[in-house]
Amino acid sequence: MKTYEHLYIGGKWLQPSASGMIDVIDSGTEAVIGRVPEGAAADAEAAVEAAKLAFDGWAATPAAVRADYLQKIADGLKARTEELAQLICGEVGMPIKLARAIQVGAPVYNWNAYAKLAREFAFEARVGNSLVVREPVGVVAAITPWNYPLNQITLKVAAALAAGCTVVLKPSEVAPLSAFVLAQAIDDAGLPAGVFNLVSGYGSVVGEIVASHPFVDMVSFTGSTRAGKRVSELAAATVKRVALELGGKSASIILDDADFAAAVKSTVSACYLNAGQTCSAHTRLLVPEARYDEARALAKAAAEAYVAGDPRSDTTRLGPLASAAQQARVRDYIKRGIAEGAELVTGGPDMPDGLMRGFFIKPTVFGRVHPKASTAQEEIFGPVLSILTYKDEEEAVRIANDSLYGLAGAVWAGDDEHALRVARRIRTGQIDINGGAWNMQAPFGGFKQSGYGRENGVYGLEEYLEYKSLQFQAAKAAN
Repeated sequence: MKTYEHLYIGGKWLQPSASGMIDVIDSGTEAVIGRVPEGAAADAEAAVEAAKLAFDGWAATPAAVRADYLQKIADGLKARTEELAQLICGEVGMPIKLARAIQVGAPVYNWNAYAKLAREFAFEARVGNSLVVREPVGVVAAITPWNYPLNQITLKVAAALAAGCTVVLKPSEVAPLSAFVLAQAIDDAGLPAGVFNLVSGYGSVVGEIVASHPFVDMVSFTGSTRAGKRVSELAAATVKRVALELGGKSASIILDDADFAAAVKSTVSACYLNAGQTCSAHTRLLVPEARYDEARALAKAAAEAYVAGDPRSDTTRLGPLASAAQQARVRDYIKRGIAEGAELVTGGPDMPDGLMRGFFIKPTVFGRVHPKASTAQEEIFGPVLSILTYKDEEEAVRIANDSLYGLAGAVWAGDDEHALRVARRIRTGQIDINGGAWNMQAPFGGFKQSGYGRENGVYGLEEYLEYKSLQFQAAKAAN
């Protein structure tokens, strides 16, 4: 069992101000696999003050030197790949093969990518008689979720450090262990004291302090839309910059000329990745009314190939959900879907066959779902796919856009140009065209109540920079 008794503040592992501890539960066995401190208000205050004290020195550090530190951190994480994969597999439930590749491989890639960007990014440029410089926004509070714990931390912390910001990290209390391994790698890399600070705890205490603190210049939050609204309220009092990556209810539109077999199989895969615990999951499958029976049969076969099991087995495709609370939430949505009259194609609210423990859910598909039904409108965050039908492309676009969210989606057609014409009409931040692969350099973020701001690549770096214009006399500027 991993037990961490200290918080990382001001370059030191410090005793928390209170004695509370938070148990970390294994999603597959329901056993306690770790413990972390329950940070208090005083700990959050101390972390913010440490970040404030460290800011001027870190902001003045040459970008190439900042890049060297990020490279050391990337190397430290890569050396800890198996440890991290096992921890996150336990906390979140992602099968171990995927955990190694996605939950650890992606963060290592992104730490390396931000090291490279720090060396190459143009932090200043001449514009007429002005020198336009990009400066770090200041002290950043990063509040991160449990579904992709290390990668969501990385997309905030690595980008902020590359920009010259200092950071206070509040990881999810459900999956905090990888944050402590990261802090160890940061400490080993010799990052200057106070540049990175880690305070575990609950959002109602630590999160509220860092989101409202006058020394914090920016809050970057990934999580539920409800919690994101609260972060925005707290930040507004001191006019902080806020970046929010919130919920999604993404539509995968299969047009009549598409390869139906490939499109349905890929949509089910995009829905069930990480047991559906993905904000960009393609949870609404839109198909022509005349081809519903075909789509239904394909979705049923694809879903039933996802057999739930031990996430630490190399053969498992579908692991458990991350917590008992999430399992109860998803079960409730499945029951509501049945009560609302949707056709239960496969799955259901009961435990998968042969499993007695763990936060598992049967891979579920609903058919003939009404566009206004709760399973078509609300984010479930579990392995639940809803099939909706449309009469023509106009109706498909209208249904896809009939959502509070706008995070991701997909369009499938006989050729890319046909798909592209439809995709341009969908109000969402990212759309896969005929199965286009995830691009870690492309911007990721949402429209509407999916939030604002972007992560990934240079777009993520720019979130943590301010513009400053320095005007010269025209004759001098020409020299």
